[in-house]
Amino acid sequence: MSYQVLARKWRPRLFAELVGQEHVVQALTNALDHDRLHHAYLFTGTRGVGKTTLARIFAKSLNCEQGVTSVPCGQCSVCVEIDEGRFVDLLEVDAASRTKVDQTRELLDNVPYAPVRGRYKVYIIDEVHMFSDSSFNALLKTLEEPPPHVKFLLATTDPQKVPVTVLSRCLQFNLKRLPLDQIQERLEQILQQESVEHDVSALMQLARAADGSMRDALSLMDQAIAFGGGEVKDAEVRTMLGTIATEQVFKLLEALADMDPQRVVDCVAELAERVPDFASVLQELLSMLHRTALYQAVPKAVDVTDVDHDQIQLLAQKMAPEDVQLFYQIGLVGQRDLPLAPDPRSGFEMVLLRMLAFRPEQGAAQERSSTGKKPEPATAKPQQVAAAPKAVTRPEPVPAARAAVETSQTGTPADLKDWSRVISGLKVGGISRQLAENCQYREWDGTTLTLTLDPAHEHMRVESSEHRLVLALQEFLGTDVKLKIQVEQPESETPAQQQARAKAERQCEAERTMSEDPLVRAAEEQFGARLIAESIKPID
Repeated sequence: MSYQVLARKWRPRLFAELVGQEHVVQALTNALDHDRLHHAYLFTGTRGVGKTTLARIFAKSLNCEQGVTSVPCGQCSVCVEIDEGRFVDLLEVDAASRTKVDQTRELLDNVPYAPVRGRYKVYIIDEVHMFSDSSFNALLKTLEEPPPHVKFLLATTDPQKVPVTVLSRCLQFNLKRLPLDQIQERLEQILQQESVEHDVSALMQLARAADGSMRDALSLMDQAIAFGGGEVKDAEVRTMLGTIATEQVFKLLEALADMDPQRVVDCVAELAERVPDFASVLQELLSMLHRTALYQAVPKAVDVTDVDHDQIQLLAQKMAPEDVQLFYQIGLVGQRDLPLAPDPRSGFEMVLLRMLAFRPEQGAAQERSSTGKKPEPATAKPQQVAAAPKAVTRPEPVPAARAAVETSQTGTPADLKDWSRVISGLKVGGISRQLAENCQYREWDGTTLTLTLDPAHEHMRVESSEHRLVLALQEFLGTDVKLKIQVEQPESETPAQQQARAKAERQCEAERTMSEDPLVRAAEEQFGARLIAESIKPID
């Protein structure tokens, strides 16, 4: 018996076997079970997510010899013939090869005739957006008033090209791209059934390369089995796909975090020896930066079972959040510009050098305070390169966090009890400032400052944020400070809660003032005007 590819061998034959389209399956199941069938359905979505498969299962449910049901038996002659693609009352049409109006009319000429064997005559028209305008016009009348024994199941990857008049006559279901974990889980199930040895990390690589398409994932797995000699191993899959190990991307990000240009260049040279696709390397780097930022903001959102979870945790502690955000933004723009570079390697190197050349202002200030020397020229801020035009006579508004840094003060240990005043004098911003504002002063023993942190903001406790807060406190007090943060419910309001309460009070006062204004009352009485509270903003 000839070999059958995995995409065809493991094609779902029941709604329950379909992966990741529960919202569509539920709607079709209810329609079949409660006999609320429409005459035309439109399935949309990217390639390989199950549009045609859904249509075939639906056709089998309509014509099963056991009756119209959401669970066809799969054993009767009708079910078997539909699975084998030879059922006479199921007509599958590829619209891309039948674009002429004469071919469409020829197809629709048989619509009035009753089905030969089945309960319904089912037309599956794939890539229906490829029809010409004349073909759509020929189809339109039939879709509007079809015979009761006919069902139209349309599928397309580009619903924007389908005329609105056709869309309005169909029930439209949007099939979603499949997430990585569902694709990986399905591939693992199939390999276990096929008794093929495999690595979980290799399946994750295949799932990412499939880009949301189950059919593409199965085709790639077929290729990986052949490439690996009957096994699916991580190294062989990476070689086949031209991807790189996450360890190399981690080394590259470590060099960027340390602001070490030589190590960055060495890492790129090591990557170049493997002749990778530098666009995919940049995508992998952006993916790791995204997970690092996610871990810094919400640690529980990162799956601890990921193979690179420990690396993500180390990067989150080593890199400042503002650096992660800047690197991600530069990489995102560099991804767009990479095809314009003279060659992929030079374009990739320029993206990395851009990350080294620009730093957030707070990050540069932290570097100066922690090392006691000026940063290297490579880390100079953009503001130092281009001076402001002399024509500007009015200063631009300064954000509140930056204004607090620029108007910083110095204090004594006795001032720590007034924690709100201390925060206003600290040279710190970003998450470190938010961490301080959600803390409450507990005690100071001469060397250690103990703070109480609201449990709702425990996710702000990352090593880099606490380190910058310690540096700011040392500069404020003029002495060494050890910081101890206890996570428990504060006994009184934190500075952040005080600010929120004061803002709410100012808002209430502004709304009361506006509601009592004579002009506003006159407008309400004479013109039936209504005061919208959400539009009122207090003047600070």
